[in-house]
Amino acid sequence: MARPAAPAASQAHSAEPTTGPLTPEELQLAFRNRGMPLEAMRHELTPTGLHYLVIHWDIPDIVADGWRLPVGGLVVRPMVLTLDELRARPASTIPVTMECAGNGRARLDPRPLSIPWLTEAIGTAEWTGTPVWPLLEEAGIGPGAVEVVFHGADRGIQGEEEQAYARALTLDEARRPEVLLAYSMNGRPLEPQHGFPLRLIVPGWYGMTSVKWLTSIEVVDSPFQGFQQAVAYHYQQDADDPGTPVTRQEVRALMIPPGIPDFFTRHRLVDAGRLRLAGRAWSGVAPVIRVEVAVDGAWADAVLEAGLGPFAWRGWSFDWVATPGEHELACRATDAAGRVQPLDAPWNHQGMGVNHVQRVAVTVR
Repeated sequence: MARPAAPAASQAHSAEPTTGPLTPEELQLAFRNRGMPLEAMRHELTPTGLHYLVIHWDIPDIVADGWRLPVGGLVVRPMVLTLDELRARPASTIPVTMECAGNGRARLDPRPLSIPWLTEAIGTAEWTGTPVWPLLEEAGIGPGAVEVVFHGADRGIQGEEEQAYARALTLDEARRPEVLLAYSMNGRPLEPQHGFPLRLIVPGWYGMTSVKWLTSIEVVDSPFQGFQQAVAYHYQQDADDPGTPVTRQEVRALMIPPGIPDFFTRHRLVDAGRLRLAGRAWSGVAPVIRVEVAVDGAWADAVLEAGLGPFAWRGWSFDWVATPGEHELACRATDAAGRVQPLDAPWNHQGMGVNHVQRVAVTVR
């Protein structure tokens, strides 16, 4: 029996961007996928319940007792591992700042149709698991191997194609010691929405690479052409542009909104006087070495704190003497590779890697 074609509204990657109001489909995605309230940046490690969350299709129903992880494809010694066997292997715990590749797309004009993130699709957690590469070495990577495919249990339809979520890493990326098969988040077993019982963690890359609900690992001899690798998550100028793949996180700084908000508009109100502004900054390519803060367009350096680790955000602070009236605050980061946040993000068709500076309007009382 032929499978019916998926409705056009589900093809967020190819739907034409819009300047209109939010669609019911966008609102549905927004309610299913939560962002981190920016005031939660006060926590060095994001509490699990506040960490941003994307569930591509549905949360799979997985029972740990019957779960197994096959490791196969182009390997000499195929393996099938239980969760207990993975937990018994050498483990690492790494703090990692994770960000959705579409963070910020709702600020673009016209707006790409997908999850309408503003700036809240972020979080930093401690992930515990066993490194991927020793496991692959034990299985014995065969000659001609070029990539490792990580298959997830999350299933659905996109691009008129029924599929399970899957992404691949090159052998060089999989070899990085910080790439983990993680079974714990913030010291506790993974919760169902975060990939229980096992997920991939790829520090420095956008979150789409850290496949959840792993079902198998497959070593292959040609570049993986699955939809989530070859079609989705690309920087495109239009729907016909093949684009370039999204990989590592762009440099970004965000500010904890100061003062108190208006309920509906979230406009900030603060009292006149000395006020300490604070936030977090990160980059997936190189360490953040500078954060600047602007008050009404005048930029000055903030004070940087020590980072949690090479793949986690670092705090910053800036003392501002707030004078009565209307003001605009902004912040931007620079990393050791010389990348600086742009004042205005370049537009792209899928709304990926949007990292323009955050602007916060405040009324000083």
